Amino acid sequence: MTMVLTSPALGASQNLKLHVIDRKSGIRKVWVAVLKDGQEVPLLDKTYSSAGLLAGGQTHEETLEIPFEPKAKGIQDGKAVLRFVGRDFSWRNWGKGNAQYQEQEIVIDTRPPVINVLSRAHYLSQGGAGIVVYKLAEECPTSGVTVGEHFYRGFSGMFKDPAIHAAMIAIDYRLGPGTPVAVTATDFAGNENRVGLQHLINARTFRRDKIALSDGFLDWKMPEFVSQVDVVPGASPLDVFLAVNRDLRRANYETLKKVTAQSDAAVHWKGEFLRLPAAANRAGFADHRSYIYKGKVVDEQTHMGIDLASLAQSPVPAANSGKVVFAGTIGIYGGTVVIDHGLGLFSMYSHLSQMTATEGRMVAKGDIIGATGVTGLAGGDHLHYGIMIHHTFVNPMEWWDGQWVRNNITSKLEAVAN
Repeated sequence: MTMVLTSPALGASQNLKLHVIDRKSGIRKVWVAVLKDGQEVPLLDKTYSSAGLLAGGQTHEETLEIPFEPKAKGIQDGKAVLRFVGRDFSWRNWGKGNAQYQEQEIVIDTRPPVINVLSRAHYLSQGGAGIVVYKLAEECPTSGVTVGEHFYRGFSGMFKDPAIHAAMIAIDYRLGPGTPVAVTATDFAGNENRVGLQHLINARTFRRDKIALSDGFLDWKMPEFVSQVDVVPGASPLDVFLAVNRDLRRANYETLKKVTAQSDAAVHWKGEFLRLPAAANRAGFADHRSYIYKGKVVDEQTHMGIDLASLAQSPVPAANSGKVVFAGTIGIYGGTVVIDHGLGLFSMYSHLSQMTATEGRMVAKGDIIGATGVTGLAGGDHLHYGIMIHHTFVNPMEWWDGQWVRNNITSKLEAVAN
């Protein structure tokens, strides 16, 4: 007999899972109760049928789900004990069968965790980033900030008080004013609390762009992608391109989500982020691209970064200090380096012709991590530069602005630290 508990703390409502097995004589009876403050409150008392006088029980194995709502049972918060008793159909103990007893210490906790938001003046932009600092009254395995339906994990360890957390957040480029933002926390008993965050999201309009596809480009680039997409043998270069631009793009994003799923609970960066030196902007963040072939729109996608062009194979500096968490090839992005700057903040460098960064190594702001190139889906030598807050791309231009970084990120951390 095994009780499966994800945590010894039990909240306001849950199902307790109990697995009972007796291969030989079968299950006769299962009884479960909670002992709290000297009182025993039964949760389950189930008797099983016999298969016949000498055949034992009909049931030899069963998994039970026992609904448990402490308040409905009159059980108060605090320490308690779960008791289990199981009997089989053996002839032992004058026909009463063998009995197995188990006890497990638990904690009843039906109160949601208390959240206190410490940071103030959350002025955000559509497609932009921000930070929220909050304090929890109890340790919680999960806490962070939800923006619409997106969740951004909170980190502790930056402050003397471990109860204080900071969560980097992103406003998806598709989310504008009116998007709900809340700090959420779930304790070990499964109780959840949600505190709305006072904030203002400034609306932004993003550029629309047209990309002309030439046969020369398709004939040059598509052969290297045929093995990376699911197309029929002999597919035209245009069909290969459409599979790359749609399916491979989605798959590459899933790869980036995995790369950015974990982040250091530390602030590795300092000040504004560096821009590729002497480079011109060739494409902007969240540009809506219409791809045109022989006068017709064949596809539409959104460009989730900024393209920067300088001299061919220009040295690419790390925009800020952090840990290299990826250095390799990713489909449409080609040679790519991703740096974790801490608290869920990542910078991404793509289309690189060479990479000098090593996964797992720390780099300093300005260290050369590679050189620009035409790898991936690039039609000319340039750097595709992106900033991600966990799984969400945000506008890199905010991070190039030292005043924006001070006003919206570091000042909030320093106000709490002091």
